[in-house]
Amino acid sequence: MPAGGLTNSINSDRRRALRLHGTIARDIGVRIVSGRIPPGRILNGEIQASERLKVSRTAYREAVRILAAKGLIESRPKLGTRVSEPRCWHLLDPDVISWIFTGTPDERLLRALFELRTIVEPAAAALAAEKRSPEQLQALRRALDEMATSTLAAEEGREADRDFHSILLEASGNPFLASLESGVAAAVSWTTVFKQRKRPLPRDPLPDHERVYEAVASGDAAVARAAMAELVHLALLDTTGESPVSSRAARRAKRPLGGSPRPRRTE
Repeated sequence: MPAGGLTNSINSDRRRALRLHGTIARDIGVRIVSGRIPPGRILNGEIQASERLKVSRTAYREAVRILAAKGLIESRPKLGTRVSEPRCWHLLDPDVISWIFTGTPDERLLRALFELRTIVEPAAAALAAEKRSPEQLQALRRALDEMATSTLAAEEGREADRDFHSILLEASGNPFLASLESGVAAAVSWTTVFKQRKRPLPRDPLPDHERVYEAVASGDAAVARAAMAELVHLALLDTTGESPVSSRAARRAKRPLGGSPRPRRTE
């Protein structure tokens, strides 16, 4: 076989092996995050598991390494491979997020994900209004234009939506916020897919994104923060199927009795 043909054959074998490892890891990972394999459960031994899945022991071993790197399992000598407690899971890992949304995610986990977005993204939008570059502003505009053209019903539109949120995190100029980009982008993507499983999107979220863009473009940090907070809140309502009216009523009901706000102190 020519040298080039041999190299291509080796690369092809490696790609197949990676796909196999990933498929096994996904199969086990989905069962863990869905609760079908509960925390504390000891997984089958390497030999039994590889025989059950009809894969080589090497492939199973590599899949276990993938899951361990994501915090879903831990292996200890003489104790075996045990499913970790949820607090150990790397929940912002894009694969873990995709596995959570393979089924119906636990509502507490879903709301916790939006709580994180509510903390992170409005702050990033406010910083982006102050620090964004002309190139980043142009990239945001292109993402919005693609969202308008393709809509979120198409993969191209969802990719543009991911880009919009990723660019904002980068435009914050804060490397720690920017490091959350892959997790936030995965959350945006999978919640959008989840919202459309049984029904079309209840409304067009593009105007919400436009308001964020306009505030960032004008350099108004306070308005950018508020616009992004509203965007994330409405995305949560779209995902849970709750109406904005009932949401406002619920928030009012949670306020302490005693009614009116405390008067401002005067000097």
